[in-house]
Amino acid sequence: MNMDVSKITNATNNADELNEVKKVDDINTTDAFDEVDEFDPVDIKFMERAYELAQQAEQIDEIPVGAIVVANGEIIGEGFNQSITLNDPSAHAEMLAIKQAGQSLQNYRMLDCTLYVTLEPCPMCAGLLVHSRIKRLVFAANDLKTGAAGSAFNLVNHEKHNHQIETTKGVLAEQCGNLLSAFFKRRRAEIKAKKKANKASQL
Repeated sequence: MNMDVSKITNATNNADELNEVKKVDDINTTDAFDEVDEFDPVDIKFMERAYELAQQAEQIDEIPVGAIVVANGEIIGEGFNQSITLNDPSAHAEMLAIKQAGQSLQNYRMLDCTLYVTLEPCPMCAGLLVHSRIKRLVFAANDLKTGAAGSAFNLVNHEKHNHQIETTKGVLAEQCGNLLSAFFKRRRAEIKAKKKANKASQL
C-alpha cells in the first residue's frame, strides 16, 4: 500500500496547531494544593533552573516546559520538551530528566529524589513518576485540561497505587505560566497569519 507521508505530516501539524491555539486557556497559575505564604527557597532555586530549561525549549519552538531531578541537593537529571525536534511523542521534559537521572544513579528507581517541572505533568509523565518511585513532585503552573497531579486527574496520589508522591505546586507559577501563555499566544498569531497568507495565495 502506498502511503503519502507528507499528507499525514501536514494533517498532524495542522491538528497540533489547533490544539496549541486552545492550550493557552488551560494554564492556571492561581490555585494550589498547599496554602502557603512562602515557598522554600531551595524549591525556588531549583524551579528557577527548570524555568531556564523551559526557555531553551521555547528557543527551538517547542512548548516551553523544563524539568530537573534532584537528589541530595544536587541536580542529577535535566530535560526540556523536545517531542517535535526528536520526532518522539514521549520526549517531554519530565521523561528526559528522569531518563538522565536513572543513568546518573545507575538505577531505575528514583528513591529520595524530587522532580521539579514548570507545568503539571500529563498522564504519561505522572505514570512515569509513579513507576520510578520518585519521592516528591514540585510543579509550577496547573494544566487544567491534561494535568495528572490533581487538576484533571490525580495519578500521583491515586488510592489504587502502592506508591504515593508528595506534591507541592505553585512554585514560580506566575513566571512559568506567563512563559507558556506567551508562547501559545504567539503560536495563535502565527497560525492566523499563516491561514491568511494561504487564503491570499489562493486568490
